Amino acid sequence: MTPLYDGPVIDAHQHFWDLEANHYPWLADNTLVPHRYGDYSAIKRTYLPADYLRDAAGHNVVGSVYVEAEWDPSDPLGETRYVSQLAASCGRPNAIAAQAWLDHDDADEVLAAQAGFARVRSVRHKPGNPDRAGRTLMSDERWRRGYAQLARHGLHFELQAPWSQLHEAARLARDFPETLLIVNHAGVPGDRLPDTLRGWRDAMDTLATLPNVVVKVSGLCVRGKPWSVAANQPVIDTLHALFGAERLMFGSNFPVDGMFVSLAGLLSGFAQLVHAWPHAQQRAFFHDTAERVYRPLGLGERSTGNGSLPTNGRTSR
Repeated sequence: MTPLYDGPVIDAHQHFWDLEANHYPWLADNTLVPHRYGDYSAIKRTYLPADYLRDAAGHNVVGSVYVEAEWDPSDPLGETRYVSQLAASCGRPNAIAAQAWLDHDDADEVLAAQAGFARVRSVRHKPGNPDRAGRTLMSDERWRRGYAQLARHGLHFELQAPWSQLHEAARLARDFPETLLIVNHAGVPGDRLPDTLRGWRDAMDTLATLPNVVVKVSGLCVRGKPWSVAANQPVIDTLHALFGAERLMFGSNFPVDGMFVSLAGLLSGFAQLVHAWPHAQQRAFFHDTAERVYRPLGLGERSTGNGSLPTNGRTSR
């Protein structure tokens, strides 16, 4: 049997928050917003680099990518300043996916300012629930004008949307081929029922034909069920067949996924999920793809790539 992967890991999707010092509306006392995991009260506690490093102890996690944590929406730059200060003092995170509201009047100004931070590589703006016509912000012309500015500022886009909206994401990727679209949480494969998985696979299959799309395999928990290798093996196998390891990257989604599994358990579980892949592909999944896409700082050996996709990844059928 191939040994389980024990090489370097870059966690491509994690969060920090200090609930005593900063304002995150969804994490405030007496607040529960709709969440695909259900009641998330257990994560309403401060979680900082020291907590993350403790949780990752014993595993070779050499770097991480902070993803905006729905900080006060009136102050997107405040979050980036705070996280950049954490990085300066603690060494984590090594790259940042920042907050930006693409449909706001100041979108271009905010994008320019975010791009000015040393660790910012991308932005996230969740496109929200669909309207009566089934369209989210991804189909809104004002939002798309903001999206069109990303390439000018050298920024990628982090997409978090359920698989049922990925047809809109495919149109974005086609219309803006110069912008790397990073699909968060594996396209949210949902409850794992057969019909759901078929719909999810078809949606991801379309995205896989587009060369400017990569996928973060993160946030794979299911409400009311423990995280398990068995439940996630079909998802991993499908993603590997569609995208290849060079367009996939591991993300813990911690501390959120800590409601279901420890970080050590998650890392060990993912090592089992990919153990049949050649070692080079395992390393791509756990480290090399994230290094290429996010160019993280402070890993000992600084990446010099430009975030472009490999020529050997799947781009068409």
